[in-house]
Amino acid sequence: MIKSEAKMAEKQVVINEIKDKLAKAQSIVVVDSRGLTVEQDTAFRKKLRDAGVDYKVYKNTMVSLAIQGTEFEGLTEYLNGPSAFAICYDDPMTAARVITKELKALPKLEFKAGFVEGAVYDAKNIQAIADIPSKDELIAKLLGSFKAPLSSFARVINAIAEKKGETA
Repeated sequence: MIKSEAKMAEKQVVINEIKDKLAKAQSIVVVDSRGLTVEQDTAFRKKLRDAGVDYKVYKNTMVSLAIQGTEFEGLTEYLNGPSAFAICYDDPMTAARVITKELKALPKLEFKAGFVEGAVYDAKNIQAIADIPSKDELIAKLLGSFKAPLSSFARVINAIAEKKGETA
């Protein structure tokens, strides 16, 4: 009896850890990293850590218990087989983007699902979301699109001014 109580206390610690992380999370991406070598997994974890992403493997049952009654509950249906969890606290797209960049180098790595800004997405949709350019990239493109016509206009005005200078 004492052994099972101790076991339950250990499980509760893990469940509380998961709940604490999810309470602060902007997004969570669930992946299947089965088949990665130790070296690949270590390098992958480092890239996620460098990007500010919390990456950890939890038992699906622990995550299921932790997300019951929360906005993350929709992830339950994707919690089968080995699962690793990439949790973002700042930019909700960071984990998905880092994982997307690594998919080519790590073909055994697979998206399972994700939770971004209040919605649960399957593997296909979380991949599509990850492919959306970042806010900074979009702003740069927008500014570039403003700059191009202005530059062309300035060249035309300059050419006209030079031509009038020749005729004068």
